[in-house]
Amino acid sequence: MIFNRYRRGLFITSFLAAPVILYLVYVISPYLQAFYIAMTDWRGVTATPRFIGLDNFQRLFNDGNFWKAVTHNGALLVLLPLFTIVIALFFAFLLNVGGPQGVTGIRGSKFYRVIFFFPQVLAVAVVAVLFQQVFRPDGSGMLNGPLIALGAEPIGFLSNQNVAFWSVLAVMVWQAVGFYVVLFSAGLAGIPKDMFEAAQIDGASRVNLFFRITLPLLWDTIQVAWVYLGILALDVFAIVWVMTLQHGGPNWSTTVMAAEIYRNAFEHFRFGYASALGVVMFFFTIGFAILSLRLSRRERIEY
Repeated sequence: MIFNRYRRGLFITSFLAAPVILYLVYVISPYLQAFYIAMTDWRGVTATPRFIGLDNFQRLFNDGNFWKAVTHNGALLVLLPLFTIVIALFFAFLLNVGGPQGVTGIRGSKFYRVIFFFPQVLAVAVVAVLFQQVFRPDGSGMLNGPLIALGAEPIGFLSNQNVAFWSVLAVMVWQAVGFYVVLFSAGLAGIPKDMFEAAQIDGASRVNLFFRITLPLLWDTIQVAWVYLGILALDVFAIVWVMTLQHGGPNWSTTVMAAEIYRNAFEHFRFGYASALGVVMFFFTIGFAILSLRLSRRERIEY
């Protein structure tokens, strides 16, 4: 009996060993290497980088560009999930419950789901290049063209420091909202229609249907969406790097932490300093995920 139990344990362990080893080598090991490189002055060319302790972190907290990047990531952390979830919930409610009968979607809702989801299938770099053309400051720009034709002054969507950040945010919301429309639609499909019909018989308006039934029963899905969008806001890189002037400009008005990591590593060859930035962003991301899950914890509503 003991021998058979030992053989069974050995058999299970042999299957678990391979994925655990792969995880340690390809996930945990790079993290540990990044933490070590962050405490060196490595510039990517020396075989043995010089250990300098916490000097990179001291320098980082005195770096004005770093604090601009943190400010922009912090603003995206609040605004991107907020705008995306509100818009996605509104459209998902219309497509599933907001039809003329109050318990069905509007006509053509399946077609609209495909249209809303379409930006999600585009590569981020493609979206960035596309909106470079949309935001062009001359007559060929989709937004400035009509303004110029009417004799108005063109808007510097990507060249005006006061507008560029909001332009980046608008593009990120445009790309992300379709996925969450589909996600919330799937959640709404799991809510029994009887609940909406009963509430409608009791005289509930569409506003009451949304706030009294839809929102509470979708809370778990909204919580997951908020965490994913928050991580996206902290990890945003491609749209900022490809779409904006000077890769985060003008004058660092749209730069983010990921862009500063890339700039320091592959333009200035300060890999140690870039790793320190990466370590800080890692703890920001982990901290945000833990904080969001704890603050949004509530009892699960059964139906």
